[in-house]
Amino acid sequence: MVRVTSTNRREALRAGAGLVAGGALATGCGTGHAARPPSPAAPTSPPAAPAEEPPATPAGPRAYPGHPAQITHGPRTRPQVALTFHGQGDPALARALLGTAERHGARLTVLAVGSWLDEHPDLARRILDGGHDLGNHTQRHIGINSLAEAEARREITDCAERLRRLTGSIGTWFRPSRAPAASPLVTRLARAAGYPHVLSYDVDSLDHTRPGAAAVTREVLAGVRGGSVVSLHFGYPDTVAALPDVLTELGRRGLRAVTTTELLS
Repeated sequence: MVRVTSTNRREALRAGAGLVAGGALATGCGTGHAARPPSPAAPTSPPAAPAEEPPATPAGPRAYPGHPAQITHGPRTRPQVALTFHGQGDPALARALLGTAERHGARLTVLAVGSWLDEHPDLARRILDGGHDLGNHTQRHIGINSLAEAEARREITDCAERLRRLTGSIGTWFRPSRAPAASPLVTRLARAAGYPHVLSYDVDSLDHTRPGAAAVTREVLAGVRGGSVVSLHFGYPDTVAALPDVLTELGRRGLRAVTTTELLS
């Protein structure tokens, strides 16, 4: 047995103090005995979600130098065509047409009727979100060329206001209702409302006569060529059924369906 004296008691105390000091240094360097677990960190707030950006305002009408006030087709030297749709009718058919076009990599031009937008305001953004052109096809889709000046002006400006309220723009194009071309008066009123050109067409699908999908396809493909602007309609099942074949055959001919803006740019 070791006899404990006052001397060796003091030595033991000094040795113990050295061990404690050595342990503290080892912990500070990250070696030696395990350190005490750190105090839990103060809770932090989750990162703030990025603010959702508002939808971009679409481009408005532009002037195309060298093109007439009333445009029926684009440059014949380009392997592009514009499929343009009178925008009204069953919204389910409109969505089906837009979806078909997008799956084929095609972009359309939709000339919307103002009263249709009043009933289905979400379709304005749906059209733009798909990369398509959106324009003005009068407020009530009546025979605008036969109206008095004040009423014809309202048909144009009322639809323009609907477009501006829904999208921030009056749309890229104006097309007269119930006529392939605008009268000089309507052309002048459209320009005063902010549309430098009236959009007509050089190929009429006649889909509004309900001839059947095969006939719609034949009518379009018989007349279409580079630069063509084709008239079609929302709201007709024949058009929905014909569009895949139309787009497939256009692709086989080396023609791409683009917006009218792209066709003329």
